[in-house]
Amino acid sequence: MNENRKKALIFGITGMDGSHLADILLSKGYEVHGLIRKASLDNKKRIEHILDKITLHYGDLSDPSSFKRIIKEVEPSEIYNEADQDSAAVSFHNPYYNSMVTGAAVGEMLEAIKGTDVCFFQPLTSNMFGLAKESPQKETTPFCPQSPYACAKVFAYHLCGFYRRLGVKVSTAIFYNHTSFRQTEEYLLPKLVGSAYRIKKGLQDKIRLGDINAKIDIGWSPDFMEAAWLMLQQEEPDDYIIGTGKVYSIKEMLDMVGIDMKNVEVDKALLRPASTSVLAADYSKVKKMLGWEPKNKMEEIIKIMLVHQDKKE
Repeated sequence: MNENRKKALIFGITGMDGSHLADILLSKGYEVHGLIRKASLDNKKRIEHILDKITLHYGDLSDPSSFKRIIKEVEPSEIYNEADQDSAAVSFHNPYYNSMVTGAAVGEMLEAIKGTDVCFFQPLTSNMFGLAKESPQKETTPFCPQSPYACAKVFAYHLCGFYRRLGVKVSTAIFYNHTSFRQTEEYLLPKLVGSAYRIKKGLQDKIRLGDINAKIDIGWSPDFMEAAWLMLQQEEPDDYIIGTGKVYSIKEMLDMVGIDMKNVEVDKALLRPASTSVLAADYSKVKKMLGWEPKNKMEEIIKIMLVHQDKKE
Protein backbone atom coordinates (compact mmCIF):
# COMPACT_ATOMS: atom_id res chain seq x y z
CA MET A 1 0.00 0.00 0.00
CA ASN A 2 1.19 3.53 -0.76
CA GLU A 3 2.62 4.88 2.51
CA ASN A 4 1.95 8.45 1.35
CA ARG A 5 -1.76 7.77 0.90
CA LYS A 6 -3.88 9.66 3.42
CA LYS A 7 -5.86 7.54 5.83
CA ALA A 8 -9.22 8.70 7.21
CA LEU A 9 -11.39 7.26 9.97
CA ILE A 10 -15.10 8.14 9.85
CA PHE A 11 -17.28 7.66 12.89
CA GLY A 12 -20.88 7.32 11.68
CA ILE A 13 -19.96 6.12 8.19
CA THR A 14 -23.37 4.44 7.70
CA GLY A 15 -25.25 7.73 8.12
CA MET A 16 -26.12 10.28 5.46
CA ASP A 17 -23.17 12.58 6.09
CA GLY A 18 -20.71 9.78 6.78
CA SER A 19 -21.56 7.95 3.56
CA HIS A 20 -21.28 11.08 1.41
CA LEU A 21 -17.99 11.92 3.12
CA ALA A 22 -16.68 8.42 2.37
CA ASP A 23 -17.54 8.92 -1.31
CA ILE A 24 -15.68 12.23 -1.36
CA LEU A 25 -12.58 10.88 0.39
CA LEU A 26 -12.39 7.84 -1.87
CA SER A 27 -12.59 10.14 -4.90
CA LYS A 28 -9.59 12.01 -3.49
CA GLY A 29 -7.54 8.83 -3.13
CA TYR A 30 -7.88 8.24 0.62
CA GLU A 31 -7.74 4.92 2.43
CA VAL A 32 -11.09 5.03 4.22
CA HIS A 33 -11.98 3.32 7.49
CA GLY A 34 -15.29 3.55 9.30
CA LEU A 35 -16.73 2.77 12.73
CA ILE A 36 -19.96 0.81 12.69
CA ARG A 37 -22.12 -0.18 15.65
CA LYS A 38 -23.42 -3.71 16.08
CA ALA A 39 -26.92 -2.22 15.84
CA SER A 40 -25.98 -0.88 12.40
CA LEU A 41 -25.02 -4.24 10.89
CA ASP A 42 -28.21 -4.30 8.86
CA ASN A 43 -28.01 -0.60 8.05
CA LYS A 44 -25.34 -0.57 5.36
CA LYS A 45 -27.64 0.57 2.55
CA ARG A 46 -25.94 3.96 2.19
CA ILE A 47 -22.49 2.38 1.80
CA GLU A 48 -23.36 -0.77 -0.16
CA HIS A 49 -21.77 0.68 -3.28
CA ILE A 50 -18.38 1.14 -1.58
CA LEU A 51 -18.18 -1.83 0.82
CA ASP A 52 -15.36 -3.34 -1.23
CA LYS A 53 -13.39 -0.07 -1.04
CA ILE A 54 -13.53 0.67 2.70
CA THR A 55 -12.61 -1.07 5.95
CA LEU A 56 -15.18 -1.26 8.73
CA HIS A 57 -14.48 -1.59 12.46
CA TYR A 58 -17.01 -2.40 15.16
CA GLY A 59 -17.40 -0.01 18.08
CA ASP A 60 -19.78 2.35 19.81
CA LEU A 61 -19.58 5.95 20.98
CA SER A 62 -21.11 4.89 24.29
CA ASP A 63 -18.04 2.68 24.84
CA PRO A 64 -14.91 4.88 24.72
CA SER A 65 -12.57 1.88 24.99
CA SER A 66 -13.90 0.59 21.66
CA PHE A 67 -13.26 3.71 19.60
CA LYS A 68 -9.94 4.37 21.33
CA ARG A 69 -8.86 0.87 20.29
CA ILE A 70 -9.92 1.57 16.70
CA ILE A 71 -8.02 4.86 16.59
CA LYS A 72 -4.90 3.05 17.83
CA GLU A 73 -5.28 0.22 15.29
CA VAL A 74 -6.04 2.39 12.24
CA GLU A 75 -3.56 5.21 12.97
CA PRO A 76 -5.49 7.68 10.79
CA SER A 77 -4.18 11.03 9.64
CA GLU A 78 -7.73 12.45 9.75
CA ILE A 79 -10.76 11.61 11.91
CA TYR A 80 -14.27 12.77 11.09
CA ASN A 81 -16.82 12.37 13.87
CA GLU A 82 -20.14 12.06 12.01
CA ALA A 83 -21.71 9.86 14.71
CA ASP A 84 -24.14 11.15 17.32
CA GLN A 85 -27.82 11.21 18.22
CA ASP A 86 -28.70 13.91 15.72
CA SER A 87 -32.39 14.59 16.36
CA ALA A 88 -33.28 17.58 18.52
CA ALA A 89 -36.84 16.26 18.89
CA VAL A 90 -35.72 12.79 20.01
CA SER A 91 -33.20 14.26 22.47
CA PHE A 92 -36.02 15.46 24.72
CA HIS A 93 -36.81 11.79 25.39
CA ASN A 94 -33.23 10.64 26.11
CA PRO A 95 -31.18 13.60 27.39
CA TYR A 96 -28.66 11.45 29.27
CA TYR A 97 -27.76 9.26 26.30
CA ASN A 98 -27.59 12.35 24.11
CA SER A 99 -25.22 14.14 26.45
CA MET A 100 -22.95 11.09 26.49
CA VAL A 101 -22.65 10.24 22.76
CA THR A 102 -23.05 13.78 21.37
CA GLY A 103 -21.06 15.61 24.03
CA ALA A 104 -18.84 13.63 26.40
CA ALA A 105 -17.66 11.10 23.79
CA VAL A 106 -16.03 13.95 21.87
CA GLY A 107 -13.78 14.67 24.85
CA GLU A 108 -12.71 11.02 24.93
CA MET A 109 -11.85 11.13 21.22
CA LEU A 110 -9.81 14.30 21.58
CA GLU A 111 -8.00 12.93 24.62
CA ALA A 112 -7.09 9.86 22.58
CA ILE A 113 -5.33 11.94 19.89
CA LYS A 114 -3.77 14.54 22.18
CA GLY A 115 -0.06 14.85 21.44
CA THR A 116 -0.39 13.44 17.89
CA ASP A 117 -0.58 15.03 14.44
CA VAL A 118 -4.06 13.64 13.74
CA CYS A 119 -6.49 16.21 12.32
CA PHE A 120 -10.00 15.97 13.79
CA PHE A 121 -13.32 17.23 12.45
CA GLN A 122 -16.32 17.82 14.73
CA PRO A 123 -19.71 18.76 13.29
CA LEU A 124 -21.90 21.04 15.39
CA THR A 125 -25.40 22.42 14.86
CA SER A 126 -27.13 25.72 14.27
CA ASN A 127 -29.51 24.62 17.04
CA MET A 128 -26.82 25.78 19.45
CA PHE A 129 -27.91 29.35 18.69
CA GLY A 130 -31.49 28.54 19.67
CA LEU A 131 -33.06 31.83 20.73
CA ALA A 132 -30.52 33.85 18.77
CA LYS A 133 -30.49 37.60 19.23
CA GLU A 134 -29.31 38.21 15.67
CA SER A 135 -29.99 36.79 12.23
CA PRO A 136 -28.16 35.61 10.27
CA GLN A 137 -25.82 34.06 12.81
CA LYS A 138 -22.05 34.13 12.61
CA GLU A 139 -19.28 32.36 14.54
CA THR A 140 -19.38 34.99 17.31
CA THR A 141 -23.16 34.84 17.89
CA PRO A 142 -23.85 33.75 21.51
CA PHE A 143 -25.33 30.30 22.04
CA CYS A 144 -28.77 29.83 23.56
CA PRO A 145 -29.64 26.12 23.05
CA GLN A 146 -33.26 24.99 23.23
CA SER A 147 -32.92 21.19 23.34
CA PRO A 148 -30.76 18.55 25.08
CA TYR A 149 -29.21 17.82 21.67
CA ALA A 150 -28.18 21.45 21.21
CA CYS A 151 -26.83 21.59 24.76
CA ALA A 152 -24.68 18.51 24.09
CA LYS A 153 -23.30 20.13 20.95
CA VAL A 154 -22.40 23.28 22.91
CA PHE A 155 -20.49 20.99 25.30
CA ALA A 156 -18.71 19.42 22.32
CA TYR A 157 -17.87 22.88 20.96
CA HIS A 158 -16.18 23.93 24.20
CA LEU A 159 -14.34 20.62 24.45
CA CYS A 160 -12.93 21.22 20.97
CA GLY A 161 -11.83 24.72 21.91
CA PHE A 162 -10.16 23.43 25.08
CA TYR A 163 -8.27 20.64 23.33
CA ARG A 164 -7.27 22.97 20.50
CA ARG A 165 -5.57 25.14 23.12
CA LEU A 166 -3.71 21.98 24.20
CA GLY A 167 -2.42 21.57 20.65
CA VAL A 168 -4.97 19.18 19.16
CA LYS A 169 -5.69 19.91 15.50
CA VAL A 170 -9.48 20.03 15.78
CA SER A 171 -11.75 22.03 13.48
CA THR A 172 -15.50 22.42 13.88
CA ALA A 173 -18.36 23.28 11.56
CA ILE A 174 -21.62 24.72 12.81
CA PHE A 175 -23.83 22.97 10.29
CA TYR A 176 -27.25 24.30 9.44
CA ASN A 177 -29.94 21.85 8.30
CA HIS A 178 -28.84 19.75 5.36
CA THR A 179 -30.24 16.82 3.46
CA SER A 180 -29.85 14.41 0.55
CA PHE A 181 -31.64 11.46 -1.00
CA ARG A 182 -29.89 9.28 1.62
CA GLN A 183 -31.81 10.88 4.47
CA THR A 184 -34.90 9.13 5.83
CA GLU A 185 -38.40 10.57 5.98
CA GLU A 186 -37.97 11.22 9.69
CA TYR A 187 -36.49 14.48 8.44
CA LEU A 188 -38.37 17.35 6.85
CA LEU A 189 -37.42 17.58 3.18
CA PRO A 190 -37.38 13.83 2.47
CA LYS A 191 -40.78 13.65 4.18
CA LEU A 192 -42.13 16.43 1.95
CA VAL A 193 -40.70 14.91 -1.23
CA GLY A 194 -41.88 11.38 -0.41
CA SER A 195 -45.34 12.60 0.56
CA ALA A 196 -45.62 14.71 -2.60
CA TYR A 197 -44.88 11.63 -4.71
CA ARG A 198 -47.40 9.43 -2.89
CA ILE A 199 -50.14 12.10 -2.87
CA LYS A 200 -49.69 12.57 -6.62
CA LYS A 201 -49.99 8.80 -7.13
CA GLY A 202 -53.07 8.55 -4.89
CA LEU A 203 -51.19 6.47 -2.33
CA GLN A 204 -51.45 9.05 0.45
CA ASP A 205 -54.08 11.63 1.35
CA LYS A 206 -52.57 13.82 4.08
CA ILE A 207 -49.18 14.92 5.37
CA ARG A 208 -48.93 15.70 9.08
CA LEU A 209 -46.68 18.60 10.03
CA GLY A 210 -45.99 20.89 12.96
CA ASP A 211 -45.40 24.62 12.51
CA ILE A 212 -45.70 25.21 8.76
CA ASN A 213 -44.62 28.83 9.18
CA ALA A 214 -41.23 27.85 10.61
CA LYS A 215 -38.37 29.12 8.43
CA ILE A 216 -35.36 26.90 7.81
CA ASP A 217 -31.95 27.15 6.13
CA ILE A 218 -31.40 23.80 4.38
CA GLY A 219 -28.31 22.82 2.42
CA TRP A 220 -26.98 19.77 0.55
CA SER A 221 -25.07 17.14 2.52
CA PRO A 222 -22.31 16.47 -0.07
CA ASP A 223 -21.58 20.22 -0.21
CA PHE A 224 -21.23 20.29 3.58
CA MET A 225 -18.95 17.23 3.59
CA GLU A 226 -16.70 18.90 1.02
CA ALA A 227 -16.40 21.79 3.49
CA ALA A 228 -15.50 19.36 6.29
CA TRP A 229 -12.67 17.91 4.21
CA LEU A 230 -11.46 21.36 3.23
CA MET A 231 -11.17 22.43 6.89
CA LEU A 232 -8.76 19.60 7.69
CA GLN A 233 -6.46 20.61 4.83
CA GLN A 234 -5.62 23.94 6.50
CA GLU A 235 -2.53 24.56 8.60
CA GLU A 236 -4.52 26.14 11.42
CA PRO A 237 -7.69 24.53 12.82
CA ASP A 238 -10.69 26.80 13.31
CA ASP A 239 -14.48 27.06 13.72
CA TYR A 240 -16.74 27.80 10.75
CA ILE A 241 -20.43 28.24 10.01
CA ILE A 242 -21.70 26.15 7.09
CA GLY A 243 -25.11 26.86 5.56
CA THR A 244 -26.79 28.51 2.59
CA GLY A 245 -27.84 31.81 4.18
CA LYS A 246 -31.29 31.46 2.62
CA VAL A 247 -34.37 30.49 4.63
CA TYR A 248 -37.69 29.12 3.43
CA SER A 249 -40.85 28.48 5.41
CA ILE A 250 -42.22 24.94 5.44
CA LYS A 251 -45.28 26.38 3.71
CA GLU A 252 -43.07 27.62 0.87
CA MET A 253 -41.40 24.21 0.64
CA LEU A 254 -44.79 22.53 0.38
CA ASP A 255 -45.53 24.68 -2.65
CA MET A 256 -42.11 23.93 -4.16
CA VAL A 257 -42.60 20.16 -3.95
CA GLY A 258 -46.19 20.42 -5.19
CA ILE A 259 -48.28 19.68 -2.09
CA ASP A 260 -51.55 21.61 -1.84
CA MET A 261 -52.57 22.96 1.57
CA LYS A 262 -55.75 20.85 1.40
CA ASN A 263 -53.49 17.83 1.87
CA VAL A 264 -51.76 19.27 4.96
CA GLU A 265 -52.81 18.42 8.50
CA VAL A 266 -51.22 20.48 11.28
CA ASP A 267 -50.49 18.22 14.26
CA LYS A 268 -49.70 19.94 17.56
CA ALA A 269 -47.98 16.77 18.74
CA LEU A 270 -45.23 17.49 16.22
CA LEU A 271 -44.43 20.88 17.74
CA ARG A 272 -41.22 20.99 19.77
CA PRO A 273 -41.39 21.76 23.50
CA ALA A 274 -39.12 24.78 22.98
CA SER A 275 -38.96 26.96 19.87
CA THR A 276 -35.96 28.68 18.29
CA SER A 277 -35.38 31.92 16.44
CA VAL A 278 -35.05 31.96 12.66
CA LEU A 279 -31.68 30.30 12.10
CA ALA A 280 -29.88 31.50 8.98
CA ALA A 281 -26.20 31.05 8.20
CA ASP A 282 -23.70 33.83 7.67
CA TYR A 283 -21.01 31.75 5.95
CA SER A 284 -18.85 34.74 5.01
CA LYS A 285 -15.91 33.53 7.12
CA VAL A 286 -15.57 30.15 5.39
CA LYS A 287 -16.05 31.83 2.01
CA LYS A 288 -13.26 34.31 2.75
CA MET A 289 -10.86 31.91 4.47
CA LEU A 290 -11.39 28.69 2.51
CA GLY A 291 -13.23 29.77 -0.63
CA TRP A 292 -16.20 27.53 0.15
CA GLU A 293 -19.74 28.29 -0.97
CA PRO A 294 -22.81 26.03 -1.16
CA LYS A 295 -23.20 24.67 -4.69
CA ASN A 296 -26.82 23.67 -4.19
CA LYS A 297 -29.58 25.73 -2.60
CA MET A 298 -33.23 24.91 -2.07
CA GLU A 299 -34.45 24.98 -5.68
CA GLU A 300 -31.64 22.70 -6.87
CA ILE A 301 -31.94 20.41 -3.85
CA ILE A 302 -35.66 19.83 -4.37
CA LYS A 303 -35.13 19.10 -8.08
CA ILE A 304 -32.48 16.49 -7.24
CA MET A 305 -34.64 14.95 -4.51
CA LEU A 306 -37.72 14.72 -6.75
CA VAL A 307 -35.76 13.07 -9.56
CA HIS A 308 -34.28 10.56 -7.14
CA GLN A 309 -37.71 9.85 -5.65
CA ASP A 310 -39.00 8.90 -9.12
CA LYS A 311 -36.02 6.58 -9.65
CA LYS A 312 -36.46 5.01 -6.21
CA GLU A 313 -40.12 4.25 -6.78
